[in-house]
Amino acid sequence: MPVPQKPGATRTKQVSKVTKAASKKKDDDDHGPDLGDGADEWMQGKTLVKPPDQLDLTEAELKEEFTRILTANNPHAPQNIVRYSFKERSYKAISSVDQLAVHFVLEGNLLHKDSDEARRQRAKQGLPEEKPVDTAAVETDEEKAETPGDAGEEAGEEGGADERPDSEEVKPGQKERKLTNQFNFSERASQTLNNPLRERECQTDPPPRANFSATANQWEIYDAYVEELQKQEKHKEKQKAPSTKKEEDKGKKKMMMVEMQSDDVSKVSKAAKIVERMVNQNTFDDIAQDFKYFEDASDEFRDQEGTLLPLWKFQYDKAKRLAVTALCWNENYRDLFAVGLGSYDFTKQGRGMMLYYSLKNPTYPECIYPTTSGIMCLDIHPRLSYLVAVGFYDGCVAVYSLKEESTQPIYKSTAKSGKHTDPVWQVRWQNDDMDHNHNFFSVSSDGRVVSWTLVKNELVYTDIIKLSLEGSPSDGTEGLQLPTMACGTSFDFHKQIDYLFLVGTEEGKIHKCSKAYSSQFLQTYDAHNMAVDAVKWNHFHPKVFISCSSDWTVKIWDHTIDTPMFIFDLNSAVGGVAWSPYSSTVFAAVTTDGKVHVFDLSINKYEAICQQPVVAKKKTKLTHIQFNPEHPIIIVGDDRGYVNSLKLSPNLRKKPKEKKGQELPKGPEVEIAKMEKLLSLLREPESNTN
Repeated sequence: MPVPQKPGATRTKQVSKVTKAASKKKDDDDHGPDLGDGADEWMQGKTLVKPPDQLDLTEAELKEEFTRILTANNPHAPQNIVRYSFKERSYKAISSVDQLAVHFVLEGNLLHKDSDEARRQRAKQGLPEEKPVDTAAVETDEEKAETPGDAGEEAGEEGGADERPDSEEVKPGQKERKLTNQFNFSERASQTLNNPLRERECQTDPPPRANFSATANQWEIYDAYVEELQKQEKHKEKQKAPSTKKEEDKGKKKMMMVEMQSDDVSKVSKAAKIVERMVNQNTFDDIAQDFKYFEDASDEFRDQEGTLLPLWKFQYDKAKRLAVTALCWNENYRDLFAVGLGSYDFTKQGRGMMLYYSLKNPTYPECIYPTTSGIMCLDIHPRLSYLVAVGFYDGCVAVYSLKEESTQPIYKSTAKSGKHTDPVWQVRWQNDDMDHNHNFFSVSSDGRVVSWTLVKNELVYTDIIKLSLEGSPSDGTEGLQLPTMACGTSFDFHKQIDYLFLVGTEEGKIHKCSKAYSSQFLQTYDAHNMAVDAVKWNHFHPKVFISCSSDWTVKIWDHTIDTPMFIFDLNSAVGGVAWSPYSSTVFAAVTTDGKVHVFDLSINKYEAICQQPVVAKKKTKLTHIQFNPEHPIIIVGDDRGYVNSLKLSPNLRKKPKEKKGQELPKGPEVEIAKMEKLLSLLREPESNTN
């Protein structure tokens, strides 16, 4: 046990140690080995012998340092350990490699003397248990040790300097004491006060209760409502009473705003539309009378020629600089039609617009849908007339719903969902698929014919066929790969055969395709010298279709024959063509010189029975034409955003005269026979040669 010492005692002790060390060194010098006279020679430095093949290095090379970095990585650790991953169901390489190398392991068997295992072994061997040291006795001994010692103690320490003061052999018979730190450490403990626990309680009064019973009649219910209204009015008057004049003015303004908002136009929108249509009908009464009753009497003196009577002109101020790129009648509501607006000039592309017009209100559109890209085509669903499929110049297709108040489409294709990379030139609704999902087709300049299916909240696309420049799609030749994709510009699906459809291309070809075969064409027709602007099946005859092009021609085909049955040169680029819904031999076409050409093959197989300009300015180009499915009128769109409606004169929709006592047969069979008669006249020379 260390004993505190006086400062003087420590100094004398250190001096004695120094004198002892000096005397010891002196004895070593005296009694050292006698080296003799040759000691100097023996103690000379050793000369190093260089081997003959050692390299001679310069001083700079000798002083050059080579740094080696020691790392904890094990060079022998494998770097390509593979383990099976049950999550991914495959073997995966382990990125972390164990770098630990164990050189020596020794398991010890020491136990803490106060542990349960040590007590068990002590009891098993019969050893007495060590008694815990009495802390009180140790503290008293420490206090005694801290008191300064006498001079006799100092002398005793000098005599026994080699003995350790804290050894047990110095003072045998004493109990084991707790050793304190040499740095005069004092152990202290402190305890904080615990906060007293407090409880708070609050009690509310129970809500008042009252038992009420009465009989309820109509007059009692009425009186209760009147009484409640009176209370509310009194409460409002009390709140208004303390307010100043300024607050009253503010309150009046707020009330005016609330009244203006509550008086919403939507509440009277239906009545307002009816009134607007009545006003327009009175304004355009003469046009409405012509539409309903006027028949051109001069047709009786023209024999086989007819005229077109201009009716309403549809225009919208914000769409004046846009061209009419699509027209489509609504199959369920025969007075309603949709107009797509965009631009055919690729250098002036910008916004677009879709408008809905009604013949009952020619002054303003029924619906307006502005778009960021120009609209190239659109089609109204034949059964669900509120759905409209639209194709844009940027390659997107979208579906709009008239039921939605928003002007945004409910479906729209994106780059992720397979949108076209070039303008979409035509879209067409088809029958629902096996899962009763609505679907439509689209054709684009990127050479793809795509089927779009409306599944929940997204458009799912399927590529039906990819057009090629050759007769059938090819993988390309070896060496230099040139683009072989053809540009689709128009298409139409057969009216009776669901899987059959025609595709017109920018190269002037028309391909007959099937939905079931995506790798080849059924037949290819060398139709035109320029892009095929439109191709359409006849409404009645299953073999006949018509095509038009910018090469000034309109051609009528039998799809079983490679050559056209009729060719008509219209002396100007043809923008659009359409079959009439009432006759298999009547069709109309529009040209860029502003004229409408109406043909009836049963009357004249060589030229049009009506050729009439319908635009005010000479430079205006006509782009599209559509027949109304019920009324004898057509609508024509131009490149200035205007849509003109025209009524066909009686000669343009002539029907055979009824003979007395005989009923003329009616129905599609008659129209098929009429077209078949014309085709047979053209087929006869071929049959004779065969």
